[in-house]
Amino acid sequence: MNDILKALGYIDPAQLSYQEWLNIGMALKYEGCSVSDWDSWSRNDSRYHDGECIKKWESFNGSQKPVTGATIFSMARNNGYKFNSGHELDWNDEISVETEENNSCRQLITYLETLFELDENVGYVTETWEKDGKFMPSKGHFDRTAGQLIENLAKYNDIGAVFGDYNENAGAWIRFNPLDGKGIKNENVTKFRYTLVECDDMELSEQRRIIEEMKLPVACMVFSGKKSIHAIVHVNAQNYDEYRKRVEYIYSQCQKNGLHIDVANKNPSRLSRMPGVMRGGKLQELLAVNIGCKSFDEWKSLTETVNDELPDFENFGDVWDNMPDLAPPLIDGVLRQGHKMLIAGPSKAGKSFSLIELCIAISEGRKWLCWDCAKGKVLYVNLELDRASCLHRFKDVYNALRISPENIHNIDVWNLRGNSIPLDKLAPKLINRAKQKNYIAVVIDPIYKVITGDENSADQMANFCNQFDKICTELGTAVIYCHHHSKGSQSGKRTMDRASGSGVFARDPDALLDMSELPLKDSVIKQLENNAVCKICREYLEKINKLSEVSQDDMCSEVRMRDIVYKNISSAEWDMFLKEVEKARQEVQKRTAWRIDGTLREFAKFPPEKE
Repeated sequence: MNDILKALGYIDPAQLSYQEWLNIGMALKYEGCSVSDWDSWSRNDSRYHDGECIKKWESFNGSQKPVTGATIFSMARNNGYKFNSGHELDWNDEISVETEENNSCRQLITYLETLFELDENVGYVTETWEKDGKFMPSKGHFDRTAGQLIENLAKYNDIGAVFGDYNENAGAWIRFNPLDGKGIKNENVTKFRYTLVECDDMELSEQRRIIEEMKLPVACMVFSGKKSIHAIVHVNAQNYDEYRKRVEYIYSQCQKNGLHIDVANKNPSRLSRMPGVMRGGKLQELLAVNIGCKSFDEWKSLTETVNDELPDFENFGDVWDNMPDLAPPLIDGVLRQGHKMLIAGPSKAGKSFSLIELCIAISEGRKWLCWDCAKGKVLYVNLELDRASCLHRFKDVYNALRISPENIHNIDVWNLRGNSIPLDKLAPKLINRAKQKNYIAVVIDPIYKVITGDENSADQMANFCNQFDKICTELGTAVIYCHHHSKGSQSGKRTMDRASGSGVFARDPDALLDMSELPLKDSVIKQLENNAVCKICREYLEKINKLSEVSQDDMCSEVRMRDIVYKNISSAEWDMFLKEVEKARQEVQKRTAWRIDGTLREFAKFPPEKE
């Protein structure tokens, strides 16, 4: 009792919560102290009310899980109290020194106090059985609280007397997460606080060095008595799903830092080595408590800051005489392989048709508009058209351009209409699927389907555009995408200011091609109609072998060519001819004219291109 009251003197009631104050009272009553002991100690708190201790004392009638003196000893130790501390010797005192068993008990008490609340059930194993020369742990015990175990260890100073005798060749085990007292499986774990980090194929000093240099949030570090250190690491997860994710992160970081850990230790109900017991002539020793970062969140934040996976600095003097090769052009004079290009234009301007033409040009190694293209594999990410329309459009463009589909296997299409997701989630999936494909270009059409955040926010769009960089870097491919103009008139705006949203869209890509429609004058329409009709006339005359009799001047005049055709074909053929002429005139009326301006990072600016 004197030890209890001495320990009580190390606890300041003013620093306790109401429940902690009640726990002190219940523990004092359980240990046979008087209410006056509690009352006189409680007077040191400004919140003290006369008569309250007596009133509460009478309500303490015991429970199945009583609060014992272990609670007081635990609180006192946190404030510097040492159990059985030295005192002036009396003639009747026996001189003694701390035994190895006392030291072992202190280690185990410290371990329990560090990992558990006093009312939490602890799972442990001291009984073993042998299989193929190896000692295997039994199911063990799980129905006693940390407070009960700590109290008995302090009372008996004998691990075997408290936990049960164990085989000193085998050692003993303990579960580092609290249990519900009903079993030892994952579903019996009540708090997902810790995981086990263990490595047994490296020198002990090297294991400890890496653990400490990583600043892992280690609650307890225990020598297994053999080849490994057991680090009980803070996880502090809210549920099992979060626990698994956090443990995976811890394990992956350990592997990256060269710690070859045992991946079989991921479950929260796992056994670890119990400190303070012998194993094969060596002590399973508690090496340290509460080292490294204080919590998982603090450690993760530190880890992500240190392990930023950014490239190292380069000294320019080291590369002056050995400059790296520039990436070869993908679109000659416009875009290099591995770079980014944006095509901007008004809605329904034919941007998708233009991108499909580009895919075909790359796959076949032909010109796109007026520029030569490198030949290679290309992925077209279709976010807008249904699958059938998209595939038909590719074939229609092939036919309209009169290109022989000799390399159509160079084109892959990823139809995502109805399945589009934000680009920050789409990019990793795209990268994973495309890693072994060796694409030299990935075309994303259109990007408004995958924009994350506010397109008028510069910082949010900078983060969005970073996803294109990620695709370029990890796949070694060019990324080409299209975006629409902002609303309203674009006249008077610079080319790079026409795309909708933040100016980041224009400044981020290595090449920006902007499409703007040109008005067609009546004289131009008339000339186009003349050319179309003359072409039909030449085809008719060629069929009847009369074209060689027509002069060059006649071939440029619709009126004269029509007269020549009329004189050389039947009336039935003339009716058919007129229908074709009318169809050609209607096609001319549908035509539009466009100008393409370029803003380029790697190449000289080209004069506006008209189509």
